[in-house]
Amino acid sequence: MLSRLIARLYWSLSRWRLVSEPAPTRPSVLIGAPHTSNWDFVLMLAIAWTLRIDVRWLGKKSLFRGWRGGLMRRLGGIPVDRSDPSRVVAEVVNRIRSGEVFSLVVTPDGTRSGHTHWKSGFYRIARETGMPVTLGHVDRTTMTTGLGPTLELTGDVTADMDRIRDFYADKAGLRPEHRVEPRLREEQAPRTSPVTP
Repeated sequence: MLSRLIARLYWSLSRWRLVSEPAPTRPSVLIGAPHTSNWDFVLMLAIAWTLRIDVRWLGKKSLFRGWRGGLMRRLGGIPVDRSDPSRVVAEVVNRIRSGEVFSLVVTPDGTRSGHTHWKSGFYRIARETGMPVTLGHVDRTTMTTGLGPTLELTGDVTADMDRIRDFYADKAGLRPEHRVEPRLREEQAPRTSPVTP
């Protein structure tokens, strides 16, 4: 497959090393973090192509205008209107429930500075579809990238995020100053019984 050959060439020329657990055995919500640079997109494709994971990713509509649209879709892009997060979640959930089979790459921390929390869309999508969450990582301190463990979410937001925080605690992105602590605003709510989809 051409994409796998391209990925193999990339790893042979890149300073980055692929250090990864095996790909998840079923479609998952694949977190990409710490996501501090748009160059992470190249690493994501190289990981997916090497491990033969059929991925989709969410991109703002402007990325799909003109000649770029066809290319972005072939690379797995799904154009979304980011001004309405609930609609984005509903669209992805509907795609999965309609029978589409893919792993969804989500970057909940974003690349812009000033964020204080992760976006919770990945959590809601995982809970509403029953998909597990795979922890993808970038770490410039070791120049390694790949997939970490795959977790089944319980609905106890704080407990689930504690496991995610533990994994990312020692990971640094390309621009460490843009790193956002893995924390959801929903964790500020009083802790109650597990959330069910």
